[in-house]
Amino acid sequence: MRGRGGRFIAWAVLAVLLPLTSCLNLLKPPHDFSHYRPAPAPDYADGGNWAALPTRQDSSHAVPAKTTLRDQQATAEADVFFVHPTTFFWRSSWNADVGNCRLNRFTDRSTIRKQASVFNAAARIYAPRYRQATLYSFFDSTAEGNSRRALNLAYTDVRRAFQYYLTHYNQGRPIIIASHSQGTDHAKRLLHEFFEDDPQLRRRLVAAYLIGFRVRPREYKTIMPCKDSLETGCFVAYNSVATGNEFPPFSRVAVINPLTWTQDTLRAPASLNRGGVSQRFKRIDPQVTDAKIHDGLLWITPPKPGGYPRFLLPGEFILRHSFHIADYGLFYLNLRENAQARVRAWQKLH
Repeated sequence: MRGRGGRFIAWAVLAVLLPLTSCLNLLKPPHDFSHYRPAPAPDYADGGNWAALPTRQDSSHAVPAKTTLRDQQATAEADVFFVHPTTFFWRSSWNADVGNCRLNRFTDRSTIRKQASVFNAAARIYAPRYRQATLYSFFDSTAEGNSRRALNLAYTDVRRAFQYYLTHYNQGRPIIIASHSQGTDHAKRLLHEFFEDDPQLRRRLVAAYLIGFRVRPREYKTIMPCKDSLETGCFVAYNSVATGNEFPPFSRVAVINPLTWTQDTLRAPASLNRGGVSQRFKRIDPQVTDAKIHDGLLWITPPKPGGYPRFLLPGEFILRHSFHIADYGLFYLNLRENAQARVRAWQKLH
C-alpha cells in the first residue's frame, strides 16, 4: 500500500502507530465517495487479478515453517472460493486499486498466506483481488452513505469473480466458501444471491466459513449454522474476544465453536485445540487457547505465545479485547482438519 513517502505500511506497524494518533479520522478519506473515480474493474480472465489460483505457486500454497503440513491443491477434489479481509487501511480513496503492487504483496503475505492456506489440504484455492473498501468504511457513521457505496463497489468485483470462477474453473466440483472480516460481508451476499434459491448449486456447497463478521443465525432460509463437525451445506461463524468481555453490536449473532463444531455454550478446553499458527507463520502452537460461546462472541483465553495480536484502533476502545486479526490463526489446525473432514463427508453423501 502507498503511504506518505511511498512507504509500505503493514498491519503490524499500523497496530503500533494508530493508538498514538488522536482519532480514527486520520483514516477517513477527505472527500465523499462521489468525488473519486474508482480504479478500473479487474478482468478476471487475467490471472494477475487473482491473489490465489491452484495452477501456479502463490501464497495460498504456503504452510507454516518447521511443520509436517503439506499443500495438496494438486490432488484436491474440492474448491474453495476465498474472499480476503481488508488490507487497504489508508485514506487515499474509499476503494483500493487492484493494480497497486505493494498492496497486493501485503495481501498475499498476510491474509492469503496466513488464512487462505488453511484450506490448501482440502481444496484448490481461488481468491480474487477486488477493489476492497478502505478500513474506515466499517467505522463511518455519517449519513452520506460513503461506506455502503464503497462496500457495494467492492461486492460487484467479488460477484463478477465468482461468476467467472463458476463458468471457467469450477467444472461441477464441490465448493467451500471461506472469508474473513470485509470478505465475510461480501461472502454473505454471495450465498444469498447464488446459493439461497438455487438447489443445484446449493448441493455443491460443502460449507461456508463466514468468520470475523456479523452473521445472523437465521441469515438464510435454506443454509443453517453447522450442527456438528461433518454437516455439509451449512455455515460456520465466530468472532474471537478475550473471555469476560461483551460487545453489544454482536449480541445474538451466530457462533460455532471451532473446537467442538457445535453451538454448545460449555467451555471447550484448550486440549481440544489442535494447534494455532501465529502471525510469524513459523510454528504450530498446540493447545494455544480454549473457546466458549457467549452472547454472539467466541470467548477465548488470551494465548501465552506471541504473534496473536489484538485489534487496536484509536477511538474504538471497546475493540481492545478483540482477537479479530487472529480469528484464523488461533484455530488453524482445527479449521484445516475440519475442512478436510467436511469434504470427505460431502463426497460420501454425493
